[in-house]
Amino acid sequence: MAVLQRRRAAAVLMPGPITAVAAKAVLHGKDEVACLDVREHGQYGEGHPFLAVPCPCSRLEILAPALLPRASVPVILVDDGDGVAERAAAALAGLGYRDVAWIEGGAAAWAQAGFTLFKGVNLPSKTLGELLEAEWHVPRIDVETLDAWQREERAFHLFDGRPASEYRKMTIPDAASMPNGELAHRFSVADPAEPVVIHCAGRTRSIVGAASLALAGVPNPVFALENGTQGWALSGRALHHGATPAPLPDLSEDARLRSRDRADAVIAANRLTVIKPGDLDRLAADPARTLYVLDVRTEAEFAAGTLTGAVHAPAVQLVQASDAWLGVRRARVVLGCDTGLRSATAAVFLAALNYEVFVLPGIETFSGHSGPGRRDAPTPPTLPALEPMSVEAAVALAAAGETLLDLRGSLDFRAGHLAGARWAIRPRLGGLDPARPVALVGTAEVVALAARDLRAAGHADIRHVAGDPAVWRASGLAVEAMSDDPPDEAAIDHLFFVHDRHDGNLDAARRYLAWEMGLVAQLDPAERAEYRIGPGPFASPRA
Repeated sequence: MAVLQRRRAAAVLMPGPITAVAAKAVLHGKDEVACLDVREHGQYGEGHPFLAVPCPCSRLEILAPALLPRASVPVILVDDGDGVAERAAAALAGLGYRDVAWIEGGAAAWAQAGFTLFKGVNLPSKTLGELLEAEWHVPRIDVETLDAWQREERAFHLFDGRPASEYRKMTIPDAASMPNGELAHRFSVADPAEPVVIHCAGRTRSIVGAASLALAGVPNPVFALENGTQGWALSGRALHHGATPAPLPDLSEDARLRSRDRADAVIAANRLTVIKPGDLDRLAADPARTLYVLDVRTEAEFAAGTLTGAVHAPAVQLVQASDAWLGVRRARVVLGCDTGLRSATAAVFLAALNYEVFVLPGIETFSGHSGPGRRDAPTPPTLPALEPMSVEAAVALAAAGETLLDLRGSLDFRAGHLAGARWAIRPRLGGLDPARPVALVGTAEVVALAARDLRAAGHADIRHVAGDPAVWRASGLAVEAMSDDPPDEAAIDHLFFVHDRHDGNLDAARRYLAWEMGLVAQLDPAERAEYRIGPGPFASPRA
């Protein structure tokens, strides 16, 4: 267990503004560091540094403790050069973070320094998929061939590797729902000569799904469907909408043993480190390292019992969107499941993303175990309690000329809001008269964070209005809807970049696929060097 005792000297930033060049050097160093983009989702998705993790100001104190579980980790913030990063740094300091800097001039300064601002989301994971396809020669099949196989009634298996919620929205006709991670764990096909095709909505999860089966030693020929449901739609073929996913198949004892054998093979072939719960305290005790403990099983399995302190991160989404859980680059990540296979296959991909990974089999047997002791955890935010206000009183307040702010999503506001309400978002709350009352609509956490800012600005009378348009309409209240309020340029929480690619906009689908396939070409040498891709599981390319 020498790896458990390894120590690294952490990079230390001087809190305050730093140049983009200095930030770039720290981000691609050898030590742990976090880069949080504190702009809202739409701003982030229109262009951000490659390693920046989204942590919007509107929910900063709620999201940060999970993304950054070690308070002494060096943090670099990105904004639009508009002061939001400085405010975010102060908020993080209030949670106990001690090493927070921000890029002077924000994203614009990053671009001015000659560095790329990447569009889209989940960049590290999306780029990993493209690199795996190229370097591992993941076999692929085009929609024309798949369609021909279906019409010929050829014997093969077609799986949708996305979560069931996405399968319901649209899928390839005759595809079965089997999320990545679960596929290799539950895979049972009698004839090893029958091909297996994995698809997703675009590219990443089909590539990862096919690679997962090969990693697990499944003998069948496996293929990733090129461009997924978007490619299918672009070819003029109809998708199946509203499909009902079948329950995941239960595992017999023989199937469970087969999953364990596959896990042992993946662990041995990829030299993964297997640990026990007792090792977690030694990992967590390292003051220079960040530790994540993730349970990659299904939501139902997680709810039935897991290691205390473990976070649910289903394997299908963890690999697809690693930056939703892992805010610290080069951190330690413990992945737990039952047989070890779901953890081991996910570990191979996270290791390629340059995390130090550990596999914890049998996590369901440790329910109630104390889990790792957190010795440098951030302080949970203290949120103000607000007086409730009835919807009727809020509408009357607005009618009298007072302020009624709706803090829900901008597109939710467009779809329906209370008469007299104005859309608002936390980083742009200024300009209100502190002497006058304010009523806020939205979730309790978002409203509480905005209220804390308003109180700091001198507001004393702040109320929370509960409910949503369905409740308001049921109460007989007028609900207004306007397609251009707020206008697109003000709706900074929504990413308009090819947002309707799954809703029939074929041009958006084309642009999205071109974006995905063009990611690798945008990488500079330092960004490409962030990946640690080992030997692939495919003996040779298959046409």
